[in-house]
Amino acid sequence: MPPGGRRANRPKGSSGKPEQKKKNLFARAALFYRQIIAELRKVVWPTRNELTTYTTVVIVFCVMIIAIVYGLDFGIAKASLAIFG
Repeated sequence: MPPGGRRANRPKGSSGKPEQKKKNLFARAALFYRQIIAELRKVVWPTRNELTTYTTVVIVFCVMIIAIVYGLDFGIAKASLAIFG
């Protein structure tokens, strides 16, 4: 029991949180979009120079991975033709 020997007077199964009135669909949608806008304002957007650098790095990385996979595929195909004829 809590200090003072008294328990809170609440119904069984209640979490102790105050009841919230359920809002209609349009009010919930409006709140959702307001929260999206608020979060997007917190985002630190990259500058044009940073964006160009990041894009170049991603494209170069993808080309390198494509070249590696192509080389492995070509090598394995030639080796399997040599082995199995």
